Amino acid sequence: MSVAAGKLWGVGIGPGDSELVTVKAARIIEAADVIAFHSARHGRSISRGVAAPYMRDGQIEEHLVYPVTTETTDHPGGYQGAIDEFYEEAAARLAAHLAAGRDVALLAEGDPLFYSSYMHMHKRLVGRFDVEVIPGVTSVSAASAALKTPLVERDEVFTVLPGTLPVDELTRRLAATDAAAIMKLGRTFPTVVQALTDAGRLDEARYVERASTEGQRVSNAADVDPSAVPYFSMVVVPSPANNAVFPTPADGKVEVGAVGEVTVVGLGPGADCWTTEEVRRELARATDLVGYVTYLNRVRLGPGQIRHASDNKVESERAAFALDLAKRGKRVVVVSSGDPGVFAMASAVIEVAAEPQWADVPVRVVPGMTAANAVASRVGAPLGHDYAVISLSNRLKPWDVVANRITAAAAADMVIAVYNPASKSRTWQVEKMRDLLLEHRSPQTPVVIGRAVGSDEESVRVVELVDLDPSEVDMRCLLIVGSSQTHVVETGAGRQVFTSRRYP
Repeated sequence: MSVAAGKLWGVGIGPGDSELVTVKAARIIEAADVIAFHSARHGRSISRGVAAPYMRDGQIEEHLVYPVTTETTDHPGGYQGAIDEFYEEAAARLAAHLAAGRDVALLAEGDPLFYSSYMHMHKRLVGRFDVEVIPGVTSVSAASAALKTPLVERDEVFTVLPGTLPVDELTRRLAATDAAAIMKLGRTFPTVVQALTDAGRLDEARYVERASTEGQRVSNAADVDPSAVPYFSMVVVPSPANNAVFPTPADGKVEVGAVGEVTVVGLGPGADCWTTEEVRRELARATDLVGYVTYLNRVRLGPGQIRHASDNKVESERAAFALDLAKRGKRVVVVSSGDPGVFAMASAVIEVAAEPQWADVPVRVVPGMTAANAVASRVGAPLGHDYAVISLSNRLKPWDVVANRITAAAAADMVIAVYNPASKSRTWQVEKMRDLLLEHRSPQTPVVIGRAVGSDEESVRVVELVDLDPSEVDMRCLLIVGSSQTHVVETGAGRQVFTSRRYP
């Protein structure tokens, strides 16, 4: 008579405190015929220690001892070959018990399916035997509890990262997320600190060691001795809304006498994908967002953030307002489209910040993609050689200055990127520019007309200079006027424009 096979239980026992073992996990541990657990070669199993209060006399114990570390192995297949062989042998030992009709409880620290050794047994046995997984409290949850700090809220993004990633990849992901937990520390800790530093988030990062146990330790990540970091530790970066370093007071109150900062950022010319991760992080950290209403409409408000929208013709007033908020302790982000240093708010803010009353307020500028580069990318490489950037607006400078600069750039045979070519109240400058350019350029000179690039209304056309129609140009356009070395060609991508890097 054949014996019915036993059942494999993947039992999550939580982060280390025996009292955090769930009621179901405790019941299964007590009832199982076999208790299986892992340890390193020193033989001390943390998981068995956590489960010990729930075990009973007479149970069979399967102690699965890792034969290697990542640094030391003479296996012909290297570390991965040795560890795969170990998992096969361990799975065979558990399979023998299951085939004999014994129920096996395989202990897993934290949760069985979250960076756990259990997963390797699960994948080898799940198709052959009845398997059930009991979820456990993760180390991430325990670390958050140890910090007494929420990690994320509303639609903020939380990322779990292994410390074994290369430093550049860690840096990129840390800069791109609102909150993070970095696991698998120990020997990787110096790499993690470097990534936090490179991402500008070291001051936000908290270190939690052996969360929920008697050996629990919490400190700032920057203060930790790398030589004393165990594998069972974690770095947590709470979201800006929940970070004690960068508090975002929902009531708008700030400490008396505190001085904040002003950061001027560029969102890029339209598409969300053109907003850099650095800019996204600055937006998330802000208490107050200041800017032209059209640009602020592109920004999602976070918890407790206050939006201050204004008209597009009050740059100096907007700058003074932002600096005053910062002087009162707010962390202010001034929002521009494109790049903040190209016909945008960076120069206005720095000019006003030079006044004595704002002397104590720090001002930073975070770059963004400018419209000229975005439009150029749509047709190829018209900015491949020297080029000038000119605004046709005469609102802040006389038309004579604009005209002289157009003539100078045209005479120098430079490609010209033309910003602010027209508006509802300025309808004649494009025609004047075309006539000035024709004094120095061939009528067949390519002109790129990019309108609303990066938006759903995007259109990009290439016309000859002589055919440039001012009625087709508005404030949402950017023009690129070619030089004598700018060519229109047919490639596998279709019709493209480039300016040669070589002169004949």
